[in-house]
Amino acid sequence: MTVGEIIEALGLTAVAGLNETESKVGGSDRQVLGGYASDLLSCVMAGATADSVWVTLQAHPNVIAVADLLGLACVIITEGTQPDEQTIERANEKGVAVLLSEETSYSVVSKLSALGIVGTHS
Repeated sequence: MTVGEIIEALGLTAVAGLNETESKVGGSDRQVLGGYASDLLSCVMAGATADSVWVTLQAHPNVIAVADLLGLACVIITEGTQPDEQTIERANEKGVAVLLSEETSYSVVSKLSALGIVGTHS
């Protein structure tokens, strides 16, 4: 499944990192190989794997730093949380796809699971 297919299936809003000409990671065509959900950055750094989707309600620049460091396919920020301009700029610079959902993290993870995205752990 690709980032673009996830956007469409879950009705997500893309706010950063999907400019196909600038993205270092493949933009909406990037393959998603698994998923991880946590709001603790240290847990994500220890447990998420490259090419995964990360579900969180955190929306600050450190989220982008972790996603970039791990080579994640995208970040889904839940519960209507909005990243600030600095976070969006950083995501665009790093080519990290940031997607927004009004739904709870639980609902987003449930839908990803129903789409066949399996949980990952390093």
